[in-house]
Amino acid sequence: MYSKFGSKKVERDGHKFDSKHEAGRYTELKILQRAGKISDLRLQVPFLLIPSQYENGKCIERECKYIADFTYRENGKFVVEDAKGLKTDVYIIKRKLMLEKYGIKIRET
Repeated sequence: MYSKFGSKKVERDGHKFDSKHEAGRYTELKILQRAGKISDLRLQVPFLLIPSQYENGKCIERECKYIADFTYRENGKFVVEDAKGLKTDVYIIKRKLMLEKYGIKIRET
């Protein structure tokens, strides 16, 4: 199966990835974790950027989330990483919102 950007979906260790690049980075991060270079590796971690908007008790705008490909700790520092092939306009806006709201600069690989 292919994504809307032409990358082939891949499965590793029971996890589904949007591209070979993302699956490869997962393998690298697992090796780094086993070697003790990183810890607390997590996949597909959601961050709320803008909450749902309501009017008269009715949702008029759904929440906006950024879903990080990976999060982990490296030298005690919390890292949010995205295995990017194509930087869409939507991704760039979400990257800016992550910096504004959480003070997190996304590491792009």
